[in-house]
Amino acid sequence: MREILSSNLPKFTPEEKKLLQNNKVDFIGINHYTAIYAKDCIYSPCTLDTYEGNALVYAIGRRNGKIIGKPTALHGYFVVPEAMEKVVMYVNDRYRNTTIYITENGYSQHSDTSMEDLINDVERVNYMHDYLKYLSSAIRKGANVGGYFAWSIVDNFEWVYGYTVKFGLYQVDFDTQERIPRMSAKWYRDFLTSSSLTDGLQVRSRRADS
Repeated sequence: MREILSSNLPKFTPEEKKLLQNNKVDFIGINHYTAIYAKDCIYSPCTLDTYEGNALVYAIGRRNGKIIGKPTALHGYFVVPEAMEKVVMYVNDRYRNTTIYITENGYSQHSDTSMEDLINDVERVNYMHDYLKYLSSAIRKGANVGGYFAWSIVDNFEWVYGYTVKFGLYQVDFDTQERIPRMSAKWYRDFLTSSSLTDGLQVRSRRADS
């Protein structure tokens, strides 16, 4: 890492190193939405015009003509639920069982989707179900997970994407500020109040008005 990134990496004083060694972090927060392939750019030809290029790696969602997962409304974000277990287990092992919180995880819709499909957001329900299933698997394998936070409770202003994508469990009418619970909000409520993931499965095929 030091050979490749050299001067871009911070340098710690002896006092700072001692602080890091003697004071363990309270927890590690992971914002996890998707997974992509990483292509080596040390021994392979790459177009290094992205920020990943600084580390001599090229991030891409397609390999051998096949995309890694179903695309979402956010460019470069794919549905890859099994990645949740992999990243949690990696961090758990790498950082010696430090408590992990999933601080963000969610599914994006296009804002120009029909109102019926925005409210009956089956794809978001399936996304949350599958990602939580793999998070549960990591926990059963010993990962020290302290909590999970869905992104997000309501539609909001998504950085450079503005209002063109929607992550909310609640649909927001930005003109009237009315908030309408989507199918995913009702599924997540039922999931949190049920005794197992299996109970939550029963909600997947229902419509939001059921």
